[in-house]
Amino acid sequence: MTDVTTTGDTGAPASPGGAPPAGPAAASAPLPTNDPELEAALVDGLAEIERRLEAAVSATSVLDDAPSSHLLSAGGKRMRPALALLAAQLGTGTSEEVLEAAVGVELTHLASLYHDDVMDSAATRRGVPTAHEVWGNSVAILAGDLLFARASQTVAGLGPVAVRIQAETFERLCVGQLHETLGPQEGDDPVEHHIGVLAGKTGSLIAAAAHYGAMFAGLSGEELRAVVEYGERVGVAFQLADDVLDLTSSAEVLGKTPGTDLREGVPTMPVLLLQRRAADGRIDDEGTAILDALAGDLGSPEALEAVVARLAAHPVMEEAREMARAVAAEAVAQLDVLPDSVAKRALGEFADVVVERLA
Repeated sequence: MTDVTTTGDTGAPASPGGAPPAGPAAASAPLPTNDPELEAALVDGLAEIERRLEAAVSATSVLDDAPSSHLLSAGGKRMRPALALLAAQLGTGTSEEVLEAAVGVELTHLASLYHDDVMDSAATRRGVPTAHEVWGNSVAILAGDLLFARASQTVAGLGPVAVRIQAETFERLCVGQLHETLGPQEGDDPVEHHIGVLAGKTGSLIAAAAHYGAMFAGLSGEELRAVVEYGERVGVAFQLADDVLDLTSSAEVLGKTPGTDLREGVPTMPVLLLQRRAADGRIDDEGTAILDALAGDLGSPEALEAVVARLAAHPVMEEAREMARAVAAEAVAQLDVLPDSVAKRALGEFADVVVERLA
């Protein structure tokens, strides 16, 4: 697999003061390299999707365009469009409908990031200041709303089935965020609750990308359902891996401060597994000390850095890694109903890349 650049920008968007924030500008996605024809189709498709995304976020006035294009210009993996294109190779391949659906999915993803950053009080995203840090919460929220609207406009041209998929996915995104905000209710298993949150907040949109690609390429019935299930599990595995990487990667790699979720009290799988050990009476002294630190004041960079380092070194991290790997394997198993093909094998590699980041 290789990262393929899909934009040629050399800088991130300028702030209102005129100085461009430092950070990555090009989008890249891991693409299979074992078949030149398949890789060429994906590279060409991603380049076209990038052009359409740029047009979609700059469709009104200069005043609107600056905040709405902020995160797009900062780059990103474009994992969801890449998956839509790859799923399409299981059938008739890339089409106008696949390209437009991939744009709609990525616009929805970008919109959700604006809202997430406001809720999490995140200072940076993809190595640049978040929109709410530059323009304030109200503008950031409205910029996210604007991108949701443009995503809906894009999908509206693809017919009622595509619109229903978009609507159901948007509902799951909101419900997932709501469940995360409210937390597990009495009698809920916090670990299972978190997996459900990840399925809603992350898995649903990645599943939608796979759904669109396969559907518009002619798949139906059991095969289509398998691809959708694959996409959701890949999304959960991806986010479980991110729960680990948020504690083990540098700010430069993450594009944000490590441990941001810890500071904001947002549950992640390593912490939940540590809490489960405490509830079961299986926790060690270091684990208890980490939980005590997490319950304290993490407002200073030094306090946050210290607890991140301690949690990253705890054995519970390997348990979280194994969980991510197991869910990725479940994703690949969904594809057993599909006939063997280059695209099917590439989907297996795609799932592997999600957890290879943990090596």
